[in-house]
Amino acid sequence: MGPSRVFLAVPFLLIAVAPVYGLVNGADSTLESVPDLEKVMYLNVESYPCVRLLNLSGEIGCSNPGTDKISAPIVRLKSSTSPLARPSTVLLQSEQMQDFFLRVSTDPEFSKNIAGVLLEPSETVNMSSGFSPAEKFPQAAFAPYSNTSYEWNLPGSGIMWNRYDFPVFLLTKESTSTLKEVSETNEGSPENVAEFDLVMQTTKVGTHDSETCLKEQTCLPLGGYSVWSSLPPINISSVPTKPIILAVASLDSASFFRDRSLGADSPISGLIALLTAVDALSHVNHLKKLKKQFVFAAFTGEAWGYLGSRKFLQELDLGSDSVKGLDSSMIEQILEMGSVGKGLVESGTLFYAHAAGELSGTKGTLKALEDASESLGSDNVKVKKASTLNPGIPPSSLMPFLRKNTSTSGVVLGDFDSHFTNKFYHSHLDNASNIKTSSVAAAAALVARALYILANGDATLDLMALNDIKVNVSLVEELVGCFLTCEPGLSCELVRRYISPIYGDCPSHYVGVFQDTPSATEKPSYVDDTSRFLWNFLADMTSESRDGTGSCTGECGNVGDMCIGAEIEGGGKCVVSTTRYVPAYSTRLRYENNIWHVLPANPTDSMESVDPVWTESFWNTIGLRVYKVESALYDRLVLAGGVIVTFASYLAVVVTRTYLAKAIKRD
Repeated sequence: MGPSRVFLAVPFLLIAVAPVYGLVNGADSTLESVPDLEKVMYLNVESYPCVRLLNLSGEIGCSNPGTDKISAPIVRLKSSTSPLARPSTVLLQSEQMQDFFLRVSTDPEFSKNIAGVLLEPSETVNMSSGFSPAEKFPQAAFAPYSNTSYEWNLPGSGIMWNRYDFPVFLLTKESTSTLKEVSETNEGSPENVAEFDLVMQTTKVGTHDSETCLKEQTCLPLGGYSVWSSLPPINISSVPTKPIILAVASLDSASFFRDRSLGADSPISGLIALLTAVDALSHVNHLKKLKKQFVFAAFTGEAWGYLGSRKFLQELDLGSDSVKGLDSSMIEQILEMGSVGKGLVESGTLFYAHAAGELSGTKGTLKALEDASESLGSDNVKVKKASTLNPGIPPSSLMPFLRKNTSTSGVVLGDFDSHFTNKFYHSHLDNASNIKTSSVAAAAALVARALYILANGDATLDLMALNDIKVNVSLVEELVGCFLTCEPGLSCELVRRYISPIYGDCPSHYVGVFQDTPSATEKPSYVDDTSRFLWNFLADMTSESRDGTGSCTGECGNVGDMCIGAEIEGGGKCVVSTTRYVPAYSTRLRYENNIWHVLPANPTDSMESVDPVWTESFWNTIGLRVYKVESALYDRLVLAGGVIVTFASYLAVVVTRTYLAKAIKRD
């Protein structure tokens, strides 16, 4: 009798419930099973989460407050000062985000009614005021000077560095239109409810700082792999004899939302300019005759305590295999590509050179940039020395070099003087529309020629060779499409010439977590798509033998040869190149017995005492879905209807059996 009752009751429930819950997505399909009903009831919402990050002193970012999913009705705030009468999922416009989260931090009565936040990806943000959730002086603790109250980032609010015990998701354009509709109809019954699955493992276990969560294995350290390459290749088995000109850029960014960290102007425009400059220099003849050696480095983890540059310096001190062939004492000058995507002015293109002190090497770099500018002539690419009223160099990878050695000669090239021109620094709004490819190409041309002048030393400059150094503007445009858009994104022809992307086509330049065993740096197992592409691209551009020495799928026969493009169908080619991965994670971490340990700060390294040691919490799933909830009266009516149908089905079975039993007896 049990199965008969279920058979009769389920169709009734499907019929009674489906019309109500189907309103979520307007489905009009035949329901034949409970799974079909679930698909109609719930609308999975495409979105990007804010996640929980930890450091030695606590937590930042977002998470469900407990260990379970949470749900609340969706409401739209008319303004950031509007009240909330009950726990709600708040649908926000981008223009309201900063004021809203500042209010959350100061108004506990308001924040206790926030169950979750959904942010619309508005394209009508006030461009004049900007939006930056970073600090006004990003990572001021690493500055090589005392004035850390200076405001490099004027729009900075610092809201991404706070802890929020509720989930926050950035919606896509498609999901925004759907949720706008449901929020507008959320008066009365049924109500549209958002259900958040953003339960962090650190919240479950109660590990609320990096040292504890690493010990309990509920998190992993932030990190990845930086890449360096020399042009021309160097003999790593011998002591370097030429002074090194080190050209660097950052390859990671940050934002409030983990997977929407594009960083178009800051710092990817500088990375694209550096790669384009490398391509230009790779076509110059007789590079071995130059008095100085080119070394190019792209550091990751710079947005989270300068992980890449600091680890690079530590590896140099240790003489690790990852930097074999380099000697820190031979680094004569450093030229860093900062934000260069907004350098256009009425008369052409203008960049600012932020110099570290008045050392002779620094003056030489400034002179090289000025000479390179003059050589570009009608292209009208100008460079000025940054204001002497600035406290020093802006936030950059050069800072750790100066903290380690104050006599380091270095210059940061940027599109700003005293304050960032990028009004969306470390924001999800710093996308491809925030930069101009012509500005990036101009910076690449300027730097390529300046590097050549520096490497020439005091020898007579070959003006013909200098004027032959030209950048490929098409390469700039292609790299912008690969690094900063979803179409083509990492499925672009240039990237697929070297690697097969494994993390999706849409790029994100968030550093991620370090998943490898630190000792395995020759052939690391877990390298993100961007670092793998950079390794292959730089190995190709800086190789001696462009045609390769044979086909390969990973290994090359000759010592010192490298296999580039090994991931692509048909295999890659062997080339002679000095290109290496360098692990990037906190210098205060040691991996031992399959567990990460936090080491005491090294008293000889002043940066370790201010190292936050960033980690990211584990999670099982991250999800956001919407469904409708009827009133309690309706639920009671459905329950009563179910009871009646169940009783009726039971009665029908009893009557039918009695009737059949009598009929059989008469027969």
